[in-house]
Amino acid sequence: MATFVPAIAALLGQQDGKHMVATVTVYYHPARSIGSMFEASICAAAAFLYAVFISFSSMGVSIFFGKTLNLIVLGHILVLILFCGAGLGLVGWIKQRLSHPLVNISCSLTSLAIITILTKEGAVQAAKFSDDKVTQVMIMILMGVAATTAVSVIISPVSARKGLHSDLVKVTDSVGDLLTMITQAFLTGSEKGLHQQSYSSAMDDYKKVFTSMTKNLKEAKYEHYVLGTEKEYHLEAKTVNCMQRMGQNIGGLRSAATTQFLLLAQSTATGEQPYYSIKSPRKGIPSLDSTPIGGLSPVESHAVLESIDEAPEDEASESSEQTRANTPRTPRYAFSDETDDSSLPSVNCPPDIFERFIMQLGPSMIAQKSLAITMQKILDALPYDSEGCITVDAHFAFSLDEAIKLYSKSRKEALELLYKNKTLKQSRPLDIEADFEEVAASCGFFSFSLLDFANEMKTYLEILDDLKLEVEERPSGRTWTWLKFWQYSSKAKRSRGDPEQDNLIDVNDETALPGTVTSPTERKAEFEYNNNNKTMAQTYRYRLWRALAFFRRDDIKFAIKVGVGAALYALPSFLASTRPFYQRWRGEWGLLSYMLVCAMTLGASNTTGLSRFLGTCIGAVCAIASWTVSQGNAYLLAFIGWLMSLWTAYIIVAQGKGPMGRFIMLTYNLSALYAYSLSVKDTEEDDDEGGIDPIITEIVLHRVVAVLSGCLWGLIVTRLIWPISARGKLKDGLSILWLRMGLIWKRDPLDSLLEGESRNVPNAYMDLREEFDLQRFLARLENLRGAAASEMDLRGPFPEGAYSKILESTRAMLDAFHAMNVTILKNPRASKARLEILRYTASERASLCSRISHLFQVLASSMKLEFPMNGALPSIDHTRDRLLAKMFHFRKEHKDKVGAVDEDFELLYAYALVTGQLSKGIRDMGVEIEKLFGVLNEDLLKLQ
Repeated sequence: MATFVPAIAALLGQQDGKHMVATVTVYYHPARSIGSMFEASICAAAAFLYAVFISFSSMGVSIFFGKTLNLIVLGHILVLILFCGAGLGLVGWIKQRLSHPLVNISCSLTSLAIITILTKEGAVQAAKFSDDKVTQVMIMILMGVAATTAVSVIISPVSARKGLHSDLVKVTDSVGDLLTMITQAFLTGSEKGLHQQSYSSAMDDYKKVFTSMTKNLKEAKYEHYVLGTEKEYHLEAKTVNCMQRMGQNIGGLRSAATTQFLLLAQSTATGEQPYYSIKSPRKGIPSLDSTPIGGLSPVESHAVLESIDEAPEDEASESSEQTRANTPRTPRYAFSDETDDSSLPSVNCPPDIFERFIMQLGPSMIAQKSLAITMQKILDALPYDSEGCITVDAHFAFSLDEAIKLYSKSRKEALELLYKNKTLKQSRPLDIEADFEEVAASCGFFSFSLLDFANEMKTYLEILDDLKLEVEERPSGRTWTWLKFWQYSSKAKRSRGDPEQDNLIDVNDETALPGTVTSPTERKAEFEYNNNNKTMAQTYRYRLWRALAFFRRDDIKFAIKVGVGAALYALPSFLASTRPFYQRWRGEWGLLSYMLVCAMTLGASNTTGLSRFLGTCIGAVCAIASWTVSQGNAYLLAFIGWLMSLWTAYIIVAQGKGPMGRFIMLTYNLSALYAYSLSVKDTEEDDDEGGIDPIITEIVLHRVVAVLSGCLWGLIVTRLIWPISARGKLKDGLSILWLRMGLIWKRDPLDSLLEGESRNVPNAYMDLREEFDLQRFLARLENLRGAAASEMDLRGPFPEGAYSKILESTRAMLDAFHAMNVTILKNPRASKARLEILRYTASERASLCSRISHLFQVLASSMKLEFPMNGALPSIDHTRDRLLAKMFHFRKEHKDKVGAVDEDFELLYAYALVTGQLSKGIRDMGVEIEKLFGVLNEDLLKLQ
């Protein structure tokens, strides 16, 4: 409309750049929520102010040196260095540092405005002040942003708050399904259910919905702040964090079940026949599917509790049912100290141990089944109904409390009787004792994780109660405390430890490059400085070298090379001999393309460069076809432009190919709309590129050459000036991460409790900030994997499959680190009995931690050097078996003496499972590293 409607076009004066309004709408597309549009408006305002500052400041410098000092050349040099180089370099740094889609778009628009003013309009080159051109450019940007905002808010508005509510419903359903399937698999001893499509679909849905939920929460923040419902937002943030913790407890349940399946698989691999088939449910353990899953009304909630007292169902004939009905009912799993061992399976292999364990814990498992069903039904009914109202009910909390109490009581009584059984106190080989303790660890950890899930669910219900009160009654009314900017410093101090603030509100920098360890040169220089006699000159040189460390950072190098490349590309626009050439071939669009293509790594630049190259070619063809068909008719051009916008919007929004879609539309606007401006004499130079009879092929040629030259220049700069290889950064990053993980585990997580006890203060082995840094670092590595796949190397294609498996194993091990940390933080002060257990197993744990740390170092060295390892990695299984056997001995010989209860073994249960997961992860990564670099042999070490 800014090009075709005369009334609107008149507001922008006579110029040929009115298509910039359409270009802005392509970047700030309205296919986003209202909250996202508010955020986009904030980013656009910041981009607008920065562009105005750079534009007027550059004019002021040029006027001062040109008119006052008569040093116009020096003024141009300063403008190139300070405003074109440093100004655009800062834009590039902010773009990669924040790495937010809306920030990226804002950086593109501010680059467009700055480049247009500095290199195209001519006021800076002529050393004169021209607010008309700056005003025209800024008005076009504001018009584009205002148009997309109006469309987003008026036409079928999308609310992030409603999207968040929908996501909460979906994620609770997914968590309930996962809880049911994992509990069912554990009770039946069959892993088959976790390999079915239903489980994979539920897990994929959970991951996808949780990502969407986190995104909608961030966007809903802006909607709540504008509406004055800040407290409602904070409660929703707590709800999302609570769901995240429940998902982590689901991971704990899955880990315990995995340990069980691995133990069962061991006997299958050695040819031992398990006592029961793992493909069929255990007898006496009812299927969770036997109870219908549906909505939970107040009446149904009591029915769930009643099902706890029912006898387990069994598939038998009608005659058996009749016989059982005529006989007094006795618990199937009732036993005492005098239980006849002949009725129980002999302990010869892990399945026999599981069978004995489950048969002894039968009543507890039935209660476990009912607790899982109760929680699953409550999750099905939460948190919103079809009308968007919160559906929390007082009966939910009552039913959950009763189920937790009954399960805890049943489990405690069953374990006490189990460990009093005389057959389990007999002396056995170390591997059998280790297997039994691993069974106890998996079953115990599963039970504790289920209780943690239930307790977290109680917290979830409490938060929903508060949220329901806030939504329905709003006791404090509407507030806009975020406008009180003078209170920001005190708020920041109060919310520094608030997970809702730290994890969900702050913009993360996961796409930044991972850091590097200090280079050998730096370590050597520091060592020599600290250990040698120094002269005054050496002291100053070393201090200068340390001060320049800031400029050795990768992000600063990136900003510098972006600024240098921009200044060199803009140089022809400041030289009288080359400025006509720069203007004719539309160098400003080439410089903009350069800014868009520049990325931190070679792979990312290759990816964006290819997308923009294809988009430019497609847009050029479409512009020629459109002008040929319409012959400059405004109505046909508008209709074809509408069709083009639909197509490119589908590419950008639905297919997620933003760079390609934007450049298709950008090239089309640069060519077709510019040609129309020429045809209606809406330019200052009517004879340019055909004048009132525009030559579309020449126009398209100039635009395509400009865009492609900018893309090519971006690829040259990123490859020649301080090139950063995504492949090299990925390998270095994995090495650093594994070394850090090895050092963390070398501390021995459980020793932190003993250290805290000696100082009478709790001491976590890994604080939340360190854990967050590890997860963020891994996210950066996963982004580097995608960029590395686009890098060209003469050695061959990037082995993406192997690195994907390595990163997957690393993430699983970090999840194990998190599970251990959560277990420790849950009870930071150990009881006396727990401390006795830790002291009793100290030497075995120290050996295990040293072995794990050593293996991490071996993996990191092999990855860093790209050198094969010396055969297979040493196993930690035997060291772990010694720890498990020591736990078994303590339980048998010292448990009653120190008054230990099963809860005192919870930490060691988690420790045993985590070390098992680390052992598996290290083995898996060792296999993949052998595929990458081979195995060390004599042929590789020939002496030349």
